[in-house]
Amino acid sequence: MSHSFRELLKKVGSGPHTGKLLTRTESAQAARQMLLQEATPAQIGAFMIAHRMRRPTPEELAGILDTYDELGQKLSPRQDGEKVVVLGIPYDGRSRLVPVNIITVLMLNTVGIPVILHGGTRMPSKYGIPLIELWKGLGVNWESLSLDQTQEIFNQTGLGFVYLPQHFPRADSLVSFREEIGKRPPFATIELMWCPYSGPVHLMTGYVHPPTETLFKKTLALRGIEQLTTIKGLEGSCDLPLSRTAITGLSGDRSVEISGTEKPEIALERFCINCRDYGLTPSDLSLESEEMAIASLNAILDHQPTPLLNSAIWNGGFYLWRCGYCDSVETGLSMAKDLLSGDQIAKTLDNLRKRVNP
Repeated sequence: MSHSFRELLKKVGSGPHTGKLLTRTESAQAARQMLLQEATPAQIGAFMIAHRMRRPTPEELAGILDTYDELGQKLSPRQDGEKVVVLGIPYDGRSRLVPVNIITVLMLNTVGIPVILHGGTRMPSKYGIPLIELWKGLGVNWESLSLDQTQEIFNQTGLGFVYLPQHFPRADSLVSFREEIGKRPPFATIELMWCPYSGPVHLMTGYVHPPTETLFKKTLALRGIEQLTTIKGLEGSCDLPLSRTAITGLSGDRSVEISGTEKPEIALERFCINCRDYGLTPSDLSLESEEMAIASLNAILDHQPTPLLNSAIWNGGFYLWRCGYCDSVETGLSMAKDLLSGDQIAKTLDNLRKRVNP
């Protein structure tokens, strides 16, 4: 048993009257002892459920991210110094609606925008389709690549995937605790904010509940992130919905504000758009099976009829605009339609297949 961890656990789990908030340093220490499993399984499980019930503070989340930086592996900066888009997508995947994020990423990559994704295998509490399985369905298997191999592919193509079991096994070892406690611990919020890249980033992250967006703004300000986009997306992902107004938050030039003695917070401009205003059908595609989801993605690439095409246009148009490739959403949507009707995205995927699966 770790006696030092027990003291941290007592602070988190003592209840509303005697419990105390952890400092950023203490939270980093707790995360380190959990990731290294210096704390016992009983202590780790107790900490996770107590922290979930009490709700973490931005300082505590920043401390956990500090430890992720210390113990986790990251991709190195590009030689051109260009800002890289990092997408924060829930690791437990999708179970209700077909994801389109990989098509969006391929579209961005096709026009020269570098992107990094990260994730793991199927995991609790949703056990939805993870990114790694969707990539496999498109003929790209990132699973066994070393970080050096992934780095080389990223350098060559501008697209990378940091795979938890291979590149950060210490974090992956905590997945079993998520299963045993039956709930997402605060580490599930961390995965949305983690940037496994050591260069300048534009972090784009999905969420479900509005308080999570507030945590993003405060935690990432403490971490020095300057460019942030938040998306109240499908199942907490970065996929914009068709069936309801898409709610996003966009950081501007002056991204971190400090008012008086208040702690820093990334200032976001609320940007809401509805697909009806752009002539798209307001209907998201229900997920029937993994095979159906992969078939829908391949249908887009093969120019075959699929209800998922509207979602690909909608998301492609928004992200092309938000990443600075065009000056309006309308222009982005037009560009997305052109890209999806041509063969450039398929060529991008074919090039990636050859490099990942030589």
